[in-house]
Formats: sequence, structure tokens, C-alpha cells
Amino acid sequence: MQSPPRRTPAAPRSSAPPAPPPGPVPSRTRRGRFGLLSRLVAVVALVLAPALAGPAPEAHAAVGLTRVTGFGANPGGLNMYVYRPASLPAAPAVVFALHGCGQNAQTYADNSGLPELADRHGFLVVLAETTSANNAGKCFNWFQPADNRRGQGEAESIRQMAAHTVSAYGADAGRTYVTGLSAGGGMTSVVLAAYPDVFRAGAVVAGLPHGCADDMMAAYTCMNPGVDRTPAQWAQRVRDAHPSWTGPWPRVAVWHGDRDTTVVPRNADELRDQWTELHGLSRTPTRTSVIGPNSTRHEEYVAADGSVAVEVNRVPGIGHATPVDPGSGPQQCGGTGTAHFADSICSSHWISRFFGLDGPGPGTGVLPAPTGLAPAGATDTTIGLTWNAVDGATGYAVHRDGVPVATADSTSYTDSGLAPGSSHTYAVAARDGEGRTGRLSGTVTARTTGAAAACWTASNYAHVQAGRAVTSGGRTHAKGSGQDMGLYNVYVTHTLKESPAGYFTLADGNCP
Repeated sequence: MQSPPRRTPAAPRSSAPPAPPPGPVPSRTRRGRFGLLSRLVAVVALVLAPALAGPAPEAHAAVGLTRVTGFGANPGGLNMYVYRPASLPAAPAVVFALHGCGQNAQTYADNSGLPELADRHGFLVVLAETTSANNAGKCFNWFQPADNRRGQGEAESIRQMAAHTVSAYGADAGRTYVTGLSAGGGMTSVVLAAYPDVFRAGAVVAGLPHGCADDMMAAYTCMNPGVDRTPAQWAQRVRDAHPSWTGPWPRVAVWHGDRDTTVVPRNADELRDQWTELHGLSRTPTRTSVIGPNSTRHEEYVAADGSVAVEVNRVPGIGHATPVDPGSGPQQCGGTGTAHFADSICSSHWISRFFGLDGPGPGTGVLPAPTGLAPAGATDTTIGLTWNAVDGATGYAVHRDGVPVATADSTSYTDSGLAPGSSHTYAVAARDGEGRTGRLSGTVTARTTGAAAACWTASNYAHVQAGRAVTSGGRTHAKGSGQDMGLYNVYVTHTLKESPAGYFTLADGNCP
């Protein structure tokens, strides 16, 4: 499909989102045509767009945003806004935020909690905004080929914003992240797939897997009842978005309400399948826990290096919304000043932690560094740590290999889900009663017991003969994980990793 013509961004608008269309009436599309497609746009916009009726919103101070123009050719005709904390370190990280249907940049800034987290931890927030000229319901066009391909449309406009943020604000190009709600979550999936060279990690909130739809009717089906594809099929959709990419895939967090009937929770499972397959991981969580005041189920899928490559957060009792938890506590953020922000758990707090951005902000955290950090035993998959208490500390942040991975209430912690025979470097920092993190301790390096994962590179035929894979219907599947390896013959070659014993996963180009 031909790319849309370049357009001049519209003038700034009021922060309050307009009411959704009253019914499936024709609306002007970006190509200026009326008819069936326009009516379908309006129908899906109604499904996705927030319903503005309901209780009066709570008072919530508007976040100060800066409109940015001239950030590139902007083929998708998007608006760019930046939230810059008053104090910012050199080469800050940047989080892109993509609003839901019927919303705008100001609405998302005011209620998502991301600016609050930026103030605490010192990072930039860039809010991309689409318009009714692009889509009748002001939805990002995650389902339109003109906008969901690398190098064109809305996806390319977001990529240009990222480049401009590095050149104009001195942001760290290696710490660029993205998150979004609903259609913004769908576009988050798009840019993670199309630009793995730009975005290090992303968080999809009430969104959909990449490649689920390339037209309006398919989009409607993807939303509800959802589309079931194999993990290999989903992963191929991502690979096809940037076929020449050979680098690491972005880490991905998934957030979904268990009562969402607009974009059904099945999409959270399909997103998990898509990204665990790309990272060569099992669909069984490495570890599960309960987080937040509402007992959100938190599933982690851990890579061989011990990092959490994929996580899924299943939020109980909410529908189609960004989970927030208004308040001033260390794990609270956000507001419920408009529809589709549910008082539940501060997802932006946990998302910033997943991105590795919950360290000390500039000028915060006066507690001294803990002393006495030392290993306290290890198993094949765990490493224990202990350290000395810090006066005034209410908890501690644990860093593994330079990235914050957990908090501890006491002066000990056991890191789990690690690979046998793997080595990791740790540091800890004390946290005060307001959640501010003090100085990091010195580092200590520890190693899990057991042998490192064994790897074999061979043809599919040889893998089957050696008992590392099985064949069915002319295709080969890794023993244990069941990952599809392709045709059963001597011409297709793969690397398989065994960990634990008898469980094999694809590890092409990613095996020690």
C-alpha cells in the first residue's frame, strides 16, 4: 500500500479528549475518501475509544508539556510532546508514551503516572499523539500497513521522534523505551518489532501482538475474541518486520486487566507467546509472584543471563484501562481524571522498574551505601546475598549486572531463576521511606553451581537421531520446549541449548 502524503502537524489542542463519534457515520480518512472503510474506522473507534460519560473526574493538576515541531519528515502526521523533569542527569533515558483511542498526549501525561516517575528517577518522557485526521477515533493505526511498517507512516514518525530526542535533548540512544495503552499498546508492539535497533524494551498495556491485523475487519477480530497463532507464527511476524536484524530482541512487559472485554485477555497470552518464542524461552514462567495492593499476578520469563526477557502482569478486577494507584507512596502514581485509567496498581512504577529506570533520580537519596555485601550460598539456579543494615533504610534495591532487579525488606536476598554455571555481579542501595534510593554499594561477583548450559549445532535430522528433538508430520520440534525447528531433513541446521537436562530450546546465535 502506498505511503500517505506528508502533512503539516495540527495546532495544539485542549488537553480534554473530544467525545467519541455518536455512531458509525462516515468520517474523513487520511486519504480523503468516504465510504465503507471510513464507516468501519468509526465502528472500531467506538469500540476502542473511551466512553466519557460517568462520575465527575477527580481534580488533577495538568502536567506541563512542551510541543516539539520539526523533528523530521513526520510521514505519519503525528504530534510530539516532551515532559522534561526540572532536574535531569546527563544522557538521560527516554520513555515514549502512546495514548489510547479518544485520548491525547495531555490526557495520558496527566493520568498515566509517567511524569511522576520521571521526576523521581530522572528520565525524559516523549508523548506521541495521533489525530482525528489519521483515524476517526484518534487511535494509532496499528492495523494499517501504511502505518505499521518500518520506514513509513506513524511508526516512522515515532522513530524520527526518537532520533530527535537524542540529538536535541542529549538522551541516551541505548536507553530508549516505549509503552502504550490499547491502540497505543498495539503501536508499541509495532515499533518494538519494526525498530528493535531503536527501542531496548517496551510495555504493552491492554494491547495486541504485532502482526495480528493488516486491515480494519481483522483488527476487530484481534481485539475480541482474539486470534490464536502458534508461538513460531507470531515470532515470524516480528522477524518479518525487520528481516535483516541480527541483534538482541527488545525485552517486553505485558499488562492486561482480567475483565477486559474490549481487547480480551487472550491477547496477553498471544503477546507472551510471541516474545518468549523470539527470546527462545518456554511458555512456562520461570517464577511467579503477587505484586501491588490488588494482588496482580506477576509472571517472569528469565533469559540465560538472568535478565527478565518477558513478563506478564494480570491485573484482577479491571477492564480496558491503564492500571494506576493515585497517591504519594513510593509505589503509587497516576490519576483517574478520565476514563480508562483504573484505580488498581501503579503500572508505570512497575514498568519503569522493568525498564531499569527506578534508580535514584538526580538530587534524591541521601542514604549512604550499604557495606559488607557478600555471597551467602548458591544453588544451580539461585544466589544468596547479605549486607549490613543502613540506619534509616526501610528497604533495599538489589542490582544484578548493572540493572535493578528486586527490592528487599531486610538485609538479605536470594536471586532466583538463574542459569546453572552463570556468573553475576551484584550491588545494593538503601531506600528511604519515600522510596528514594541512596548510593550503591561496592560490587560482589558470585556464580551459580552446576554446569553451564550445553549447546549443540547440527542438522534437524541429526538432532532427532541424537534424541534432542522429535519429528511429526515432516517437521522437527525441540524436545521439551516443543519449539518448531522447521523441516525434518539434513539441510536445516539449528543450535539447541539443553537446560535443565532433557529440556531443549532454540539458541541460534545465542548460546554460550
